[in-house]
Amino acid sequence: MNKKISEFFGYFKLEKLRNDKRIVVFSVCLLIAASLWFLNVMGKDYTTVLSYSVKYVNPPKNLFLANTPPSKLELNVQAHGFTLLRHKLAFSFSPIVLDLSAISQSLESDNNEYRVPSENLIRRIETQVSKEITINGVSPQTFSLVFDSLNTKKVPVSPLVELNFKPQFNLKGIVESKPDSVKITGPAAVLDTLTILHTEKVTFEGLDKSIEQFVNVAHPGNTEISPEKVEVIVPVEKFTEKKISLPIQVINLPEDVNLKLFPPNIAVTVMVGLSEYEKVSTRDFTATVDFTQALSGENYLEVSVETNKDYIQLMKIVPNSIEYLIESE
Repeated sequence: MNKKISEFFGYFKLEKLRNDKRIVVFSVCLLIAASLWFLNVMGKDYTTVLSYSVKYVNPPKNLFLANTPPSKLELNVQAHGFTLLRHKLAFSFSPIVLDLSAISQSLESDNNEYRVPSENLIRRIETQVSKEITINGVSPQTFSLVFDSLNTKKVPVSPLVELNFKPQFNLKGIVESKPDSVKITGPAAVLDTLTILHTEKVTFEGLDKSIEQFVNVAHPGNTEISPEKVEVIVPVEKFTEKKISLPIQVINLPEDVNLKLFPPNIAVTVMVGLSEYEKVSTRDFTATVDFTQALSGENYLEVSVETNKDYIQLMKIVPNSIEYLIESE
């Protein structure tokens, strides 16, 4: 049994195949027959379905596409086998481009809604697919195009930034954009609720000087803005400490009561930009204690310090609570 198996596989040895003309002739004939069969099969017409993505362009003037029509169309096509084979081997096709203005001109609308029979698109599609392919039908058979009117308004832009400074550097003033507003065009329903736009978020690390950088403006879908980018301006300068002595004022003090404070003044340490250093004075601060704390039996009154200047940063208050003595008149 093993001998017969060995003899059988012996026929397929490369050297024997080369020497046996019968096998060579048979192989050539088989190859020719298969080629003729393939050519005969591919030369016939066949019907199949090809799937194409769709790109919608050029909506009617002052209108936009408000719904989501089919993103793909299934084409029932007929063509020679070789033509279909080329398309099948392509794996992906260029999208079918549909001109919305041209399509809508040939249809009647119901409040800017159009019912599009897919058979009306066959000629437009055939010119984009291939002259060798005949389109017998399109699926879905009908679909809707819904348009809405476009409005335009001016909206302020707010920079969306994250700032990290080097030691002793900080923001001088405010972060702003140039221009400070953009024109946005889109559906009335979207624009009516829109009061502000933000830039895309941008992070600045290790800041030790002012920055000016163009950043995209984020906006809702189905809208267009002009300009699409604004210049974000981040003013930066070096900061330094400054110490100021402030008198303490008492709030909520009855007219018939005197309140003695120990000490009557406090020392405030602030951080201020070099450009504003000389401008900082006691007039920029108020230091207060609240008499109602004394009525609750507290032994110390907490000191509160406020400033109306954005460029001043409070760092330290010494002391931050003080003793007091109540004297009645």
